[in-house]
This record gives sequence, C-alpha cells and structure tokens, in this order.
Amino acid sequence: MVTKIKTRVTKSITTIGLPILALSVVCFCWGTTWIASKEGVRHMPPLQLAAIRQFIGGGLYIFYFILKKAPWPKGKQWKTILILSILNFALSNGLSTWGVKYISSGLGAILNAIFPLWIVIITFFRGEKLARLAIIGLVVSFSGVCVIFYDHLSDFLQADFRFGIMLSIIATITWAFGSLYTKKKAATFNPYFSLGLQMFISSTLLLTITETTGMAVSMRSIPTTSWYAIAYLVVVGSITSFIAYVYMLQKLPPEISSIYAYINPIVAILLGALLFGESLNAAIAIGGTITLFGLFMVNRSIRRTRKLAIANKE
Repeated sequence: MVTKIKTRVTKSITTIGLPILALSVVCFCWGTTWIASKEGVRHMPPLQLAAIRQFIGGGLYIFYFILKKAPWPKGKQWKTILILSILNFALSNGLSTWGVKYISSGLGAILNAIFPLWIVIITFFRGEKLARLAIIGLVVSFSGVCVIFYDHLSDFLQADFRFGIMLSIIATITWAFGSLYTKKKAATFNPYFSLGLQMFISSTLLLTITETTGMAVSMRSIPTTSWYAIAYLVVVGSITSFIAYVYMLQKLPPEISSIYAYINPIVAILLGALLFGESLNAAIAIGGTITLFGLFMVNRSIRRTRKLAIANKE
C-alpha cells in the first residue's frame, strides 16, 4: 500500500509538478532577465553584452554535449540552426537588448510579448484567413499599446526613445519569423544542443559586428556590475530558463505553457519600478492589462486554428 502511494506521488510530481515548476521558472526568471539586461547595458554596449552572454551560454551547452558524446547535426539541420541563430538570437535577442538601453525594462518586456500579433499578420499575408477572435485580439492589443504610449507621447520627441522602440519592435518581428520557421522545420535534432549551437553562432556574428564597427569596449573596461548581469543572464536566462522552457513545451498543453508570455512583462514592470524607479502608473497598468488580454485572445485563436487544421487532416 505504501509503495503504491509513493509510486503515485512520484508519478504525479513527474507528470504535473515538474512541468508546472518549469513553467513557474520561465514566468519569473525570463521577466527578471529584462532587469539584468537593463543593468548591464547601463555600463557597456548592448550588442557586446548580448554577444558575450550568448558566447558563454552557447559554449557551456556545446561543452556539455561534447562530454555526453551527443551526435552533431547533419546536412540540412545546419541550415535550420543557422537561420534560427540569426532570427532568434542575433536579431531578436540582440536588438531587444539594444532597445532596452533606451526604454524601460517593463516597456521592453511588453513590446516583446506582442510577437503573436506579428505571427497572425504574417500568416494573413501568406494567404491564410484571419479568425474573428484573432482580429478582435489584434484590435484590443493595439488599443492597449496606444494607452501605454499615451503616457510616453512626450518621450517620442527624443530620438533615443524612438530608436529603442524601433529596435524592440523589429526584435519581436524576427522572433515571430523564427517561431514560424521552427514550426515549419519541425526539429528532429536535440533541442537543447540546437539552442547552444544557435547561441554560439549568433555570438560569433555579433562579436564580429561589434569589433569591426567599433561598438565594443575592451574586456578590462567592462565594470563588475555588467559582469554580474552577464553571469545572471547566462545562468538564469540562457541555461536555466531555456531548459525549463523546452521542458514545459514538451510536457504541458499550449493553453497552459503560453501563460509565461503574460506574466513576464508583469514581473519586469514591477521589478523595474522597484529597483530602477521606472514609471508605474495607471496608463501602464491599464494599457498593459488590455494588451495582454488582446494577446490572450490572439493566442487562443491561433490554438483553435491549429486544432481545426489537425482535425481536418485526420
């Protein structure tokens, strides 16, 4: 009897507890990485910070799988990894890190969360019909963004603020393309090893860009604060959170695993206000809520469309 109870408890923890724990890690930790990025770029070039973070994180992944004697990708798998390294890391992560230098971490997190809107828009231009719920969600999210920016109208007079917003929006578009490409090229290769290779390839591209354009500073001139931020981004953002992210995607249904997209901005906004004194007012609270609710509607529409497509194939 005792053995049966222990077996059931262990099975429940494995099937429910660990995936939920992974989701909780992603929800909180990815929200905190915006704070770490904001602190890091205060004292060093953003693209260099992203490059060093990816170089160390990717190198650790690769070193681990070399020790495990894991098989390396073959043939066309390299093409997929290269494209994703450019879309998801060099562009999306690199530009979002650059953007947060000029805007608040909370605003950067909210803008980062709108990538499902671009997925809907991209699929529309590819000839797919938009569901009514998706259209409503787009309108609601756009309304929420307008409410948020109402409090920042005067900031648009500043070139740096406009530049930060532009970088952040481009980062969400490239992430959307990366997500669609990942879906199209359903990965048969080890997802964790693939992440490490993507990070490492992206880091070499970013390091080359920063060095050749004079955007980098010497390693000795990088202050301790930025190295602490990089260490946090590597351990928490690039390793712990990504492992939890891939694990939860494999174990939880999309309806639950997508929750992180709504919680990350909230964590970033609250911590940004607490640690950096960033703006936390009614416009951001109301606008952020409206935007996230619109994103919920869009995500729900995407999931419904996928279920119908699967049902029609069967």
